Amino acid sequence: MPTQLQYAISGEITPEMKAVANHEKVDEQWLCQEIAQGRIVIPKNTNHHFEPRAIGAGLTTKINANLGTSEKHCNLKEELEKMYIAVKHGADAIMDLSTGGDLKKILQTILKTSPVMVGTVPIYSVATRLLTDEKNVAQLDPEELFREIEFQAEAGVDFMTLHCGVTRSTVSFMQKDERVCGIVSRGGAIIKRWMAENNAENPLYEQYGRILDICEKYDVTISLGDGLRPGAGADATDRGQIAELLVLGELVDRARKRGVQVMVEGPGHMPFDQIETNMRLMKRVCHEAPFYVLGPLTTDIAPGYDHITGAIGGTVAAIHGADFLCYVTPAEHLCLPNAGDVRNGVIASKIAAHSADLVNKIPGVAEKDFSMSKARRDLDWETMYNQALDPEMARKRKKESESHDEDHCSMCGNLCAVKNDKETATINY
Repeated sequence: MPTQLQYAISGEITPEMKAVANHEKVDEQWLCQEIAQGRIVIPKNTNHHFEPRAIGAGLTTKINANLGTSEKHCNLKEELEKMYIAVKHGADAIMDLSTGGDLKKILQTILKTSPVMVGTVPIYSVATRLLTDEKNVAQLDPEELFREIEFQAEAGVDFMTLHCGVTRSTVSFMQKDERVCGIVSRGGAIIKRWMAENNAENPLYEQYGRILDICEKYDVTISLGDGLRPGAGADATDRGQIAELLVLGELVDRARKRGVQVMVEGPGHMPFDQIETNMRLMKRVCHEAPFYVLGPLTTDIAPGYDHITGAIGGTVAAIHGADFLCYVTPAEHLCLPNAGDVRNGVIASKIAAHSADLVNKIPGVAEKDFSMSKARRDLDWETMYNQALDPEMARKRKKESESHDEDHCSMCGNLCAVKNDKETATINY
């Protein structure tokens, strides 16, 4: 069966394209052309059934929520609860990053129950098994890694983060340009150690053709991982990051020629004033491929509040080209996120995405703000709740107020500006 990209190149509009066009309020022919050019992807494995969504320029900015067990805390029921919370509050995708417990069972359960696209990082599963067997990651067998990629593709994974751009050359650029935090990507660090201790090239780069074979077969979207992303503001836009980006641009071209959908991952920690430049540079180097960013986090000193730093950076990034925001939770850098962290992380990213979509004039977005503004003028609380990103929170906070049954809030009381303005006669000049 052809991939969505191959269908688009041939000019055939698929049911998935029709569903996306209807959801996004865009023209089907335009969408098909953008997919054919690689500027939009529909991550949907042929073996996974759910309502499809698309990622790319001209569409609403999408949100991903990372979930998964860890070596220290493994409870599948909790992760499923987090998944439901994330989707309820607006996540368009979830990634299973589990590193504890029965990884196959966890992934299969998530794929069976998730109503949205599912992503993974296959090298995590292989590395976890090595550690369970009391081996180190340098003992990773490339054949086992490719078997894991094939297994996850056949199971129904829609997109995979693959750190193909961490090569001996790109790492050398990073090592010659001193970093504060070094490598903060788990996948990137594993690949670097494997290359160093085996004196060999990254098999994900060296055997990229095998990845394309698998992804074409199941229409898995490749998410080219940023293994050398900056993990500190001081490391942003350094030689290692840019060297990897150049390789990713090459790999984007190879995927498209094969008919495989592809997007690119980006930073990371980055000062506010570097974000726009980085977004434009990535889009130029990678020929307008959809861009998937973590944050970016605009400061390094906000542990416990990094959902806020991520939302600040995510807004700027999405205005200037990012298409897919990976949420950041208050637990970032500290611990495994709980259900409340997931909720707060998704809401923060939704605020960032919506703020950027307003600037980018995405169809249908401004109408929600207009409806909210009109409802505030009319003191129409029900409409305000319904238009809110988090209706439950809005309703809860109003109800906690002593004036929850009145037409004004407890902040202004009878000094409410809107109420007084509406009750004031028009001034005649």
